[in-house]
Amino acid sequence: MTASADYLAALDAWKKKRLENLKAPNGWLNIIGRFVLDPGTASVGTAADNDIVIPAGPAHLGTVTQEADGTVTFKPTEGDVIRITPNKKNPPKFQLGSLLCEITTVNGDNALRIRDTASAAPAAFAGIEYFPAEESWRIVARWVPFEAPLEMDVDTTGNIRTGVAVTHKAVFSHDGKTYELIATHGTPEAPQFVIRDPTSRDSTYPASRFLYGEEVTENSIVLDFNKTINPPCAFTEFAVCPLPPPENVLPFRIEAGEKRLAELH
Repeated sequence: MTASADYLAALDAWKKKRLENLKAPNGWLNIIGRFVLDPGTASVGTAADNDIVIPAGPAHLGTVTQEADGTVTFKPTEGDVIRITPNKKNPPKFQLGSLLCEITTVNGDNALRIRDTASAAPAAFAGIEYFPAEESWRIVARWVPFEAPLEMDVDTTGNIRTGVAVTHKAVFSHDGKTYELIATHGTPEAPQFVIRDPTSRDSTYPASRFLYGEEVTENSIVLDFNKTINPPCAFTEFAVCPLPPPENVLPFRIEAGEKRLAELH
């Protein structure tokens, strides 16, 4: 089954937006470091005498302090103190010159992650290769709620098991067989599936790929595998990405969506 012109046009627009997001100041291509915070105060900057040495920016950017209650303050060398309440779902960000800083939280542990908005890396990024689009990979699945949310732990690329609450599964057919995927992350409007299939052995990112459900109703959800994407950890070592639960490791090849980056071939 080939793809219609309208579908291909919409998919091309989605790919363009995807690349723009990757290259944006808050994208995944310009991260220069992620540093787990311990209680107390640490100095930050490019000079060797800092507790946290970063590869770009001023010699002495300032100091970061993690309080006993988990809140964080950043005292720039120049400027006012920035007080931060960590938020796992929406990590707080603050700008210091060309550096975009954020406090990320995984399993209750805070980390300082820094992006260099002056980095040349986004402009130099060659882009992503895709499998040829097939509209048959756009599947309308049943969206089935569990009787009660399932509390489960998922592994991550950082070897940190993190707890999630699973409320639904997507049930769909492929080549006459029925399969299920559980949404471990995302939002009610765009549930996120962390998946792996046999293409991970040769042509897609080995750890996982992400797929976001679309057009969610009370009992249906669209799974467009042509929009299956590489996780952030495919682009930077400074991201912590969830790995697929056993239920989301599919036995058939999904030759759709993003391929692994060229440097991984």
